[in-house]
Amino acid sequence: MNTRRNFLRTSGAALLGAAAVSRAAQGAVPEAATQSKPDTQPPLMPANGRPYNPVVTINGWTLPWRMNNGWKEFHLVAEPVRRQLAPGMTAHLWGYNGQSPGPTIECVEGDKVRIFVTNKLPEHTTIHWHGILLPNGMDGVGGLTQPQIPVGKTFVYEFEMKKSGTFMYHPHADEMVQMAMGMMGFFVVHPKNPAFMKVDRDFVFLLNAFDIKPGAATPSVNTMLDFNLWCWNSRVFPAIDPFVVRRNDRVRIRFGNLTMTNHPVHMHGYDFEVTCTDGGWVPKSARWPEVSVDVAVGQMRAFEFTATEPGDWAIHCHKSHHTMNAMGHGVPTMIGVDHRGVAEKIMKLVPDYMVMGERGMADMGEMEMPLPDNTLPMMTGRGPFGPLEMGGMFTVVKVRDGLARNDYKDPGWFKHPEGTVAREWTGPLPAAPAAKPAPAAAGQAELRAVKPASHKH
Repeated sequence: MNTRRNFLRTSGAALLGAAAVSRAAQGAVPEAATQSKPDTQPPLMPANGRPYNPVVTINGWTLPWRMNNGWKEFHLVAEPVRRQLAPGMTAHLWGYNGQSPGPTIECVEGDKVRIFVTNKLPEHTTIHWHGILLPNGMDGVGGLTQPQIPVGKTFVYEFEMKKSGTFMYHPHADEMVQMAMGMMGFFVVHPKNPAFMKVDRDFVFLLNAFDIKPGAATPSVNTMLDFNLWCWNSRVFPAIDPFVVRRNDRVRIRFGNLTMTNHPVHMHGYDFEVTCTDGGWVPKSARWPEVSVDVAVGQMRAFEFTATEPGDWAIHCHKSHHTMNAMGHGVPTMIGVDHRGVAEKIMKLVPDYMVMGERGMADMGEMEMPLPDNTLPMMTGRGPFGPLEMGGMFTVVKVRDGLARNDYKDPGWFKHPEGTVAREWTGPLPAAPAAKPAPAAAGQAELRAVKPASHKH
């Protein structure tokens, strides 16, 4: 992690809502930590304040803070960033502290929080603290509850955390552009009682989406529905890190949806309970077992399970187009069409032309097709048994024996016990049992068809 000092020295540099803060307060602005790597960083253990079990942000990190006279102080910098969506593609986005999404903010129920926000964008901005109960003037809606944060200025937000739960932050200024460019982040408030809703591993990520044309690097901000890159924390498979879990751990996975559509998130191998929304914790009496949970636009969800079954278990959005990269929306369906003759004529004019899609698209997982610079294949990733034919919102929950409590390193592919992998069957197929006629029910007349006798004329 790199850091830079960002002390603001001019008299108008720091504002509290619409009111200026004193020169002494301006000089006390904490330095702004930055992160340049897209890898999952280890949990940030609390060095002071109330104790809690920190979260792990998939392909992200937690923002450091300092204590100042009973206030927990953070510093966010809104700025243009470069984010690697996967090796081979880097996007030009807007975010916070060097990354999109911005760093996760963690605190504890009852904490007094002071968050400095410096604007290094080319236009004004604000931050809305989504789902958090706070004074109206700290809600972050530009023009309604506060003036916009001008370019080059710093505002400060102050509020006390009234309840624990799962929240997020994002702009409420030129929202269509700024959120489409990647401005968002996670906000976790831990319970005051460390034993309440305690888990061993607590993961967080945001669902976001971009429309970046092949060969381009900047999102098309006016796109409403036809996105071609579906991301978890601005990463796509195969570059979304796995959820690494020790066997028998109690595990919580939290996520929020800042795309333009809903996402049914499905995890293989387990059933789980939804235990938290952005509205609060779900009482035990209101939970039920699930294997998929739908998260609508602007919602947060958290589910929990006990990791009793070892293996590499897929977790993904169950909308099939959302597990693809660089999806084209005008591609005709050619399944069952023999167009070899046409292809031969085309190849005389376009030597690199390929016949695609007449038997389905599975061949795309093996092909190494020429692509424009800064463009990802539609289907990609390899597993221990061959191409995974996935992209977008897909990764793996890796449950293993023998991990240390805070070991989140990728353990590699699962070694299956002998005889536990689906395999080709080479023996004789069992004969299908003959269907037996159903016996007539008691009291029912039995009907028989009788062939009529032939008549001679």
